[in-house]
Amino acid sequence: MSISVKEVSKLYGPQKALDNVSFSLNKGEVVGFLGPNGAGKSTMMKIITCYIPQSAGRVEVCGHDVLEASIAVRQKVGYLPEHNPLYLDMYVREYLAFVAGIHKLRNKDARVREMIGMVGLSPEQHKKIGQLSKGYRQRVGLAQAMIHNPEVLILDEPTSGLDPNQLADIRNLIKTIGREKTVMLSTHIMQEVEAICSRAIIINKGRIAADRSTADLRSAGQDSTPVLLVEFGTAQEARTLQSIPGLSRALPLGDNRWELYGLPATDIRKELMTWAAASGADILAMSRKETSLEDVFKELTKAGTEEA
Repeated sequence: MSISVKEVSKLYGPQKALDNVSFSLNKGEVVGFLGPNGAGKSTMMKIITCYIPQSAGRVEVCGHDVLEASIAVRQKVGYLPEHNPLYLDMYVREYLAFVAGIHKLRNKDARVREMIGMVGLSPEQHKKIGQLSKGYRQRVGLAQAMIHNPEVLILDEPTSGLDPNQLADIRNLIKTIGREKTVMLSTHIMQEVEAICSRAIIINKGRIAADRSTADLRSAGQDSTPVLLVEFGTAQEARTLQSIPGLSRALPLGDNRWELYGLPATDIRKELMTWAAASGADILAMSRKETSLEDVFKELTKAGTEEA
């Protein structure tokens, strides 16, 4: 087990940022750690990476306790914080060599060249970091997080500031890394989680709201609030559609198209067809709306607050 979090709480005075949080991550997993601002994401990541101590509970990384063996934990972990701290007056190669030296790497120059190629910094490697765009600075941050070949990567908003082409490159890189390492990433981009992660942990108000595979989360959302996309041949009224058994809400989309929301765990297709036959309404098209991870996230975290 790469990361083990057991009954962890964190207090900032009277404020409880984390409340009895437990989860574990295994080698080869790429897990999205999601939550609204103030949910406790960054606090949890800082505890795992030994930047701050927990108030209660136990955290282990690769078998090492974060309080009792913080140096061993830091050797196993690569960390890219949300606000990427870089020495802007240093050149890219110079900075990465400096970080490699901190980790006491024997093959320092070769590793620097390897990381520059891996994260796509080759065109910018001879520039000062202060001259780089935000996207390239983020790549430097990724390179420093991975330069010592850690077993665990903790990435807080790793694709912030990247353009669409850069996004695709970095997402593919993270997926490749995740085949051999444990990757825990925080992001507000749900499409990113669906593209990269096999599992998502959703935290809200300091507590775990969900911990399931991304496929299971979407499926659960589909079952809890089924939605039909329906196109009628003629205009319909919401009050008329409300007479369909099992229908909870009818939302007009224009051009005789509607979103019809069923009651939880209810399939209203049969009732809709029966109603259409009885009322003489023509149904030109009907499909079940796929629930996205973003829909599930919104449902589970309706009451977010400011960042912890």
